[in-house]
Amino acid sequence: MEKGKKIMSIEQIEDKALQLSEGDRAKLAQKLLLSLDILSESEIADDWLIEAQRRARELDAGTVQPISAEEVRRKARALLR
Repeated sequence: MEKGKKIMSIEQIEDKALQLSEGDRAKLAQKLLLSLDILSESEIADDWLIEAQRRARELDAGTVQPISAEEVRRKARALLR
C-alpha cells in the first residue's frame, strides 16, 4: 500500500459501486463472480451436464413442473424492476 493511501471499507466500496451505472455494475459483478470461480471450461461443462441430468430426472419423475422460457423471462424482468 502506498504511503498515505487509505483502504476503503466494504461498506464504502458497496456505496461507491451502487452509484455506478447499471452497465458498469453488471461488469463489476461479473468480474467479482469470475474471481470466485476457478473452474476450467470442461469442469463447468461437466457441472452443467450433471445439473441438466438432475433436472431431467425431476421432470421425468413428476416432482417438478416445467416452466416456459417466456414465464422465466417475465419473472426475471419483474425481479430486476
